[in-house]
Amino acid sequence: MTGRSSPAVLPPSLRGWLGLIAALAALVVVVLGVLHADDSKPGMVDARIWTAVDGVEPPWRYVALATDFLGEPVGAATLVAATVTGCLLLRRPRGAVLVVAGAGMTVATTKLLKPLVGRTIHGDGNLSYPSGHTAFLTALALVVALLATGRLGLGRTAGTSLVLAAALVAGAAMGWAQVALGAHYPTDALGGWCTALAVVPATAWLVDRMADAGRRERR
Repeated sequence: MTGRSSPAVLPPSLRGWLGLIAALAALVVVVLGVLHADDSKPGMVDARIWTAVDGVEPPWRYVALATDFLGEPVGAATLVAATVTGCLLLRRPRGAVLVVAGAGMTVATTKLLKPLVGRTIHGDGNLSYPSGHTAFLTALALVVALLATGRLGLGRTAGTSLVLAAALVAGAAMGWAQVALGAHYPTDALGGWCTALAVVPATAWLVDRMADAGRRERR
């Protein structure tokens, strides 16, 4: 694997800003987790948003269900496989690694946090914080935006804007679907969004470090 065929998945121009954003996002995840630890009811903000969004009628319910499917095992696996295939066709193996690692680490983090926080929804031990669906789609959007930034050679301002816009669109879409379907509280979706913002840049940095170290060893 050469430097030319395997450029950095975390563009150098974005490292500083994304590092700061990742740290702030991690702080939000922790604060929300502490505030809602062992909760089984929506907070005041959750209740207001939930009242306006929950129980949408067709055709928007169908849109919500279709969006939710993208975070289910079959839908998520299909998205990951398609994105990995695209990376390999473009000869970006390091990007393919980030797709799997970024999405995988993000989802794993939500699964680790849920029993630690212990927030439930609809009783019966349905752990809800943070939203894994929201975290997954946001993570995948972040990875794609990072790869696009590197391939297009975007600078710090344009690259950061693209990455944050992609994360916002994906997170808002899935977060809305989860709240509309009654699967999560709004703060669960926010926690999932922030989890992706915290995990993906760190994972991209780690992928670059490991790939660069391996390349140096082969010289």
